[in-house]
Amino acid sequence: MSLNETGVGTGPVATRERVLAPDLARGLMLALIALANSVVYLYGRPYGVRQHIVEEDLLDRVVSVLDVSLVDARAYPMFAALFAYGVVQVHQRQREAGRTEVDAKRLLRRRSRWLLVFGFVHAVVLFPGDVLGLYGVLGFLLVALTRVSDRALLVAAAAWLVLVALVQGAAYALPSERGRSILRSFETPDPVEALLLRPVEWLTSPLGLIGVVSAALVGTWAARRGVLSDPSAHRALLVRTAVGGLATAAAGGLPAGLAVGGFWTPGSTVALWAVSALHAVTGIAGGLGYAALMGLLAIRVGARRGPVVRALAACGQRSLSCYLFQSAVFVVLLTPPLLGWGATLGTATTGVLALGTWLVSVVLADLLRRVGRRGPAEVLLRRLTYRRASGKMAR
Repeated sequence: MSLNETGVGTGPVATRERVLAPDLARGLMLALIALANSVVYLYGRPYGVRQHIVEEDLLDRVVSVLDVSLVDARAYPMFAALFAYGVVQVHQRQREAGRTEVDAKRLLRRRSRWLLVFGFVHAVVLFPGDVLGLYGVLGFLLVALTRVSDRALLVAAAAWLVLVALVQGAAYALPSERGRSILRSFETPDPVEALLLRPVEWLTSPLGLIGVVSAALVGTWAARRGVLSDPSAHRALLVRTAVGGLATAAAGGLPAGLAVGGFWTPGSTVALWAVSALHAVTGIAGGLGYAALMGLLAIRVGARRGPVVRALAACGQRSLSCYLFQSAVFVVLLTPPLLGWGATLGTATTGVLALGTWLVSVVLADLLRRVGRRGPAEVLLRRLTYRRASGKMAR
């Protein structure tokens, strides 16, 4: 990492300088991402509400309710808020190091371009529901909003919810009698045909994730105030956000969860649209609630960082590598060209598999921490992004 004459780093932030709350949040958040993504790989059976397979076993149905109510469309907004928080931190750090506004924005745009590349490769090779490309686009938006007032950010976040309700409500109100209508490559046995489908699916997948924009705008607002950088000073805000956000998400997601689990059937297409719209909008509150909960956990931990906290933080520091690792495991185990377990596993068993995969990624991340190494994906992205720092190559 290169230093300017003031001693402030302009390259990637050193591990010892990192703040616990965002890293802890990213590490734990990946468990929710694993749960949300793994059920998308299930195929070979009739599809119901939200393109979820129709379950027969009671345990699978109950787990489906919990997954949809507490995880689905709640994990990615949390990820987006943390992503935006990181963008603001990078921008602030570059400016404090003496770099010009133009240079700081140029670096962030370069990072966003490479995220698009990472996302495309991830989508074509592993997971067309990829979110990295969307965050690359989001990065360009956040750079353009660096001078926008806090009030304007929050107004825009609220206004965007209208579009989220309209698009998400319509997307998941589509009939499922004709089979799967999203991410069809997951049930395509021909690997060449699946490969050809994935780029198109990658381009359309943002329609199912547009709620992350509102979460990112709120995350930008929070980063300007250092809410997670100094959680003790914002404890009251974090408590209100955690309690209110998670309660809202659970209540707003329950109707969709009950419909997916087969415990309730919406009486009309309009009712299904309303349920889907409510699920999407309240999911943003849930994502922010989870992020706030991680801030409160960081306060509780304080300086007492035991082996579990250090391992979770190590996973958060290597979240990109761990995210890609999850996709690789799911592709090998669940897709038809390979082991094809997605044709037989239920939601409950798949949830166990997802959490097991996440735990393995935590262990691997902690092993890398112990030997003083970053994640391979982080190393590559940082080298591409920080190829010049204060006129020198950032190593």
